Amino acid sequence: MTDKKPTKAELKIAELTLDVQRTRADFENYRKRVDAEKAAAREAGQSSAILKLLPVVDNIERAIVYMPDDLKDNEWAKSVAGLVRNLEKSLESLNLKRIDSESGTVFNPELHEAIQFDEDATGEHEVVAETLQAGYSLNGHVIRHAMVKVTRK
Repeated sequence: MTDKKPTKAELKIAELTLDVQRTRADFENYRKRVDAEKAAAREAGQSSAILKLLPVVDNIERAIVYMPDDLKDNEWAKSVAGLVRNLEKSLESLNLKRIDSESGTVFNPELHEAIQFDEDATGEHEVVAETLQAGYSLNGHVIRHAMVKVTRK
């Protein structure tokens, strides 16, 4: 049995090896952080652009709802109604999804913003009575809550 003490050179090699490993780990953490920051910046820019387009979608949808009966069969009016479908398909390709706020859906404050509440309703569960403005999520994050009227059921 020999108790051989490490030489100065072996100690220096061990020290430098640890330094290289730490530097490599620091660089890898830096790279991951920068990638995450880039993705967050890209999503923030995408979200900002989409939020500027959503009022256009809302206005087209309102126009379609209030279209006079005598224009229902008009080709021009039908093409305007098709605009919102085309725009929504384009936005869906960017991972934008409409928040489910159909009448009878359970009210969820993480997805819905209650603008009106039916005080006279009785029941134990709060549900959506009417959607006043559609809400949207982008890549699973809510970028605009659905504005709804809530009642109890």
